[in-house]
Amino acid sequence: MPGTSCRDAIKLWEAKTGQNAAEATEVKLICQIPPIDKMDDSLNQLEMCQKLSLSTNAIERMIALPKLKNLRILSLGRNNIKRIMALEDVGQTLEELWLSYNQIEKLDGLQPCIKLHTLFISNNKVRSWDEVSKVGQLPEIKSILLVGNPIYGDKSKDDNAPYIVKRVPQIENIDGKMVSPAIRKQAESLD
Repeated sequence: MPGTSCRDAIKLWEAKTGQNAAEATEVKLICQIPPIDKMDDSLNQLEMCQKLSLSTNAIERMIALPKLKNLRILSLGRNNIKRIMALEDVGQTLEELWLSYNQIEKLDGLQPCIKLHTLFISNNKVRSWDEVSKVGQLPEIKSILLVGNPIYGDKSKDDNAPYIVKRVPQIENIDGKMVSPAIRKQAESLD
């Protein structure tokens, strides 16, 4: 059975909310039945959108959104995304990227996001601490959600915090907890 297209999901959203999608600042295309299976060019009509939610669908690939110059929050959690990509056009404005519950192993593709301060990437397939180091290259990153990834192994999320701080020194909040001076001290002692 084919999925719902983004174009159809936008039309349904407009009918349900009574809003014009091209003028809306927040658009939620979540949990469509049947699910959206791919992002498409019709999303580019959402030029005023600041928060775009496409969570709980069956999307496998991220696409470029060159007309979304106001986008601050992009929510793509609970999909089938394998790679972070196509963020060049929204990287100048994007502040939060929600990608939990996907199939992501590598944290490449985040470099364009110079204003990103929040990254939710829990319950994915991140296996290497080198991937977490890539997040440290984001100048504004302050908060990360990483719990539920294979890199945590069988340790508690608190045991992993120093390893994250070591790789992302500017981080202030890990898995919903503020980074304490004690955790910063632990991170400094790691090799």
